[in-house]
Amino acid sequence: MSGFDVVVVGAGSAGCALAARLTEDPSLRVLLLEAGGSDRVLEVQIPAALYKTFRTRRDWNYSTEPQPAAAQRRVFWPRGKMLGGCSSNNAMIYIRGAAADYDEWAQLTGDPGWSYDSVLPLFRRMEDNARGADAFHGTGGPLRVEDLRSPHPWSRAVVESAVAAGYPRNDDFNGARQEGAGLYQVTQRRGRRWSAADAYLHPAEGRPNLTVRTGSHVTRVLLDGDRATGIEYVTDGRLEQVHADQVVLAAGAIGSPQILQLSGIGPADHLRSVGVDVAHDLPGVGEGLQDHPLVPTIWHVRSGRSLFRGESPAGYAQWFGARRGPLTSNLAEAGLFTRSDDALAEPDLQFHFLPVKYWQQARVDPDVDAFTACTVLVRVQSRGSVRLRSADPTWAPAIDAGYLTDDRDLEALVTGVEKARDIAAVGPLAGVLAEEWSPGGTVSTREGLRQAVRDTLESLYHPVSSCRMGTDDLAVVDPQLRVHGVEGLRVVDASVMPTLVRGNTNAPTMMIAERASDIVRAELGAVAVPA
Repeated sequence: MSGFDVVVVGAGSAGCALAARLTEDPSLRVLLLEAGGSDRVLEVQIPAALYKTFRTRRDWNYSTEPQPAAAQRRVFWPRGKMLGGCSSNNAMIYIRGAAADYDEWAQLTGDPGWSYDSVLPLFRRMEDNARGADAFHGTGGPLRVEDLRSPHPWSRAVVESAVAAGYPRNDDFNGARQEGAGLYQVTQRRGRRWSAADAYLHPAEGRPNLTVRTGSHVTRVLLDGDRATGIEYVTDGRLEQVHADQVVLAAGAIGSPQILQLSGIGPADHLRSVGVDVAHDLPGVGEGLQDHPLVPTIWHVRSGRSLFRGESPAGYAQWFGARRGPLTSNLAEAGLFTRSDDALAEPDLQFHFLPVKYWQQARVDPDVDAFTACTVLVRVQSRGSVRLRSADPTWAPAIDAGYLTDDRDLEALVTGVEKARDIAAVGPLAGVLAEEWSPGGTVSTREGLRQAVRDTLESLYHPVSSCRMGTDDLAVVDPQLRVHGVEGLRVVDASVMPTLVRGNTNAPTMMIAERASDIVRAELGAVAVPA
């Protein structure tokens, strides 16, 4: 008899949701393994402090390989290494993506269960929206979704300027349509971050059928022939093994393909090249990586205080007192979805507008009052990969983001920077902003902007598709999230997305875990969660 019914690897957005939903059935015994530690620190709880966990022990602190199309730069990729994973250090933006994204998933996988009409009830089930329930939103679910409590006046100015520039106003990006400008809703409760750990895991921690082990670095999946039987991991310097009837990797778009490859599951030639014995030749593992690239445009301001002044005695007093003030900000308060080409059926550009200077992914603190418009490409043509550097599980994998390897991505981003400038030049924002600091007003031609994009492109931290679901030869999991050719093994996280959604990936990742919980519970004879 195995020790557990299910072992889940990774207590991030998907892992927290999956473990909590599975253990709602008291007959299921679940072990949740997490390499990192606690999320109970102020840097996690205070929304505006989100970047303070970057490059610390609560961050995997990845960087890509040098990107040839992005000035040979290594691009920083933070990944949460703590309970809640990236939901404990992200910008808390609640976006699902376009309805068309999920209909495309259904088409690519051949499973209508991934269509928008099928996943919308899952989004509604997991949601507790402060605005109340309607055809698109739910209440009473674990994930609290609220409007920003103390939005910066420049964020409201963004919306008015976007409308003045000809874009429609949109008060709900997750409603009937995605296109337009508005303020983002956020995963917060009363001005405090509300991560997947807060929503799902912490309320479930007292259940006798849930075991959570932090500080547990998984080294490989245990296999008996073509069946997964458990997990090997290191904790406190000891090598441990645990057995389970089902093994679920929820380690994210970097961790899950890395663990599969360390286990001998992946492209055979690559595995042999780094000294890993091949257990199952699965060519798609680690391939097809996608990420949303970001390009910042930054202006100095004529007057006013940006968010970098919020970290003050007064700012902390407001947050600790009424949970209001600048420290409740998610930094990227206002947004816009639009198209780089009017011929496109759906938006391919998303904008994050920040009332603060956001440069080099917060490697240095802001030094002046400034405003940032981040152009993000949400319909990405370029592809990359995640591959092992070594058979040693402590080595970070080689991440090739593949940025701008398709020229269509470059052209769309250039158009996006032009659109950001157009918005900045009209309406109330025009009265706020002074000279452009980056790329700078002297950069005016498209060729000049192309070079600026190559020089300043960063990540929006949305890697997906490295264990893509589908039925073709390069698919890693089937539409039920089972690894092709290996029994008892699933992947449940952002790596299984067939394509990137048009928008931030945190909510879709939790939705995937919600559907997975229904699938696994049905398979194990447990009761499904009510829709």
